[in-house]
Amino acid sequence: MSTINIAIDGPAGAGKSTIAKMVSAEMGYIYVDTGALYRTIALYLTENNIADEDIEKSLENADVSLRFINGTQRVYLGDRDVSGLIRTPEISMAASRTSAIPAVRTHLFGLQQKIASENNVIMDGRDIGTVVLPNADVKIYLTATAEERANRRYKELSQKPDCPTYDEILKDIIQRDYQDMNRETAPLKQAEDAVLVDSTNLTLEQSAAKITEIIREIIL
Repeated sequence: MSTINIAIDGPAGAGKSTIAKMVSAEMGYIYVDTGALYRTIALYLTENNIADEDIEKSLENADVSLRFINGTQRVYLGDRDVSGLIRTPEISMAASRTSAIPAVRTHLFGLQQKIASENNVIMDGRDIGTVVLPNADVKIYLTATAEERANRRYKELSQKPDCPTYDEILKDIIQRDYQDMNRETAPLKQAEDAVLVDSTNLTLEQSAAKITEIIREIIL
């Protein structure tokens, strides 16, 4: 029996991970956060102070894996659960740079495609529908304005003592969009057969409901 693969792509801060988790729970699919894989590689390179020219060779020692514990995805670097460590602003920016490196993408493609071949999945990222799962059953391109994405991020971080300003967050998002959309390898773009969902004026629940409806219309 063939598996069902759902691809959700879009820029940073569009709500992909949160919404994909909600939709996967609703549909009983496994959620695969590919961004977490790139963040983990970025953490590995940062912690080990690996120079650009040594990255490709060093990947042999980067043991990145996803483990599903009680239905929740956890990310491991070797035997260490790094699910929390990979969510800092520093690692976010490092991941955007790291994901542009062809050797890193090749290193992780096999793992992503293996998971999709063995399970019904909802996989989110920057190039899932265009590169990783070009034959996905459903492709969604989830976006929102840079201003709204920055506003959401600011609200999320505002309770922390070292919270960046709104303007700093907006600047980071615009910079990351540029990096992701203009990288040479697998740039962020909407697949020709993807359904566009703009979440600027939608709540997370409304976005999840809309995407669930789109998926069910296509696959049922």
